[in-house]
Amino acid sequence: MKFLIVGLGNIGNEYQNTRHNIGFKILDALAEASNITFSTQRYGDVAYMRVKNQNLVLLKPSTYMNLSGEAVRYWKNKENIELENILVIVDDISLPFGAIRLKGKGSDGGHNGLKNIAAMLQTESYSRLRFGIGNDFPRGAQIDYVLGTFSEEQQNIFKERVGVAIDAIKNFCLSGLAFTMTHFNNK
Repeated sequence: MKFLIVGLGNIGNEYQNTRHNIGFKILDALAEASNITFSTQRYGDVAYMRVKNQNLVLLKPSTYMNLSGEAVRYWKNKENIELENILVIVDDISLPFGAIRLKGKGSDGGHNGLKNIAAMLQTESYSRLRFGIGNDFPRGAQIDYVLGTFSEEQQNIFKERVGVAIDAIKNFCLSGLAFTMTHFNNK
């Protein structure tokens, strides 16, 4: 079976270490742990890996966050991947920093990357791994917060939590969404 694992983020050095690039950071950590590298291809950086008997296509879209759906649709079709085998990794300000929540469908929650993916796939029924970045910002400062960098304390927590996110990704591919939600949503 083949899976498309999409980490959302923005390309460019100015975005590299921002909270909004959680998806990129998690896929980079997965690739590093698996000793694979990304290559620049159409609509993004792509890497291929296996987890036991499952084939994974890792995608970091180069379309910028708000147009991520173009890359997801292209790679879904190119690799002939079923909708239920897509997992999108995204930052979430409604979750405490480091919290992980998996969902099989739902609204975009105001996240423009998820909104564009739903529009391009013509459905909100695709799996997401939401990684909490917290919401410790004053009213009206959301954009500055998500495009800001982690505190030293958050960087230390992130290193630990990224391992849990990687385990959740592998579990999703091996055991399915329902099992993974049960075992990782409160971890």
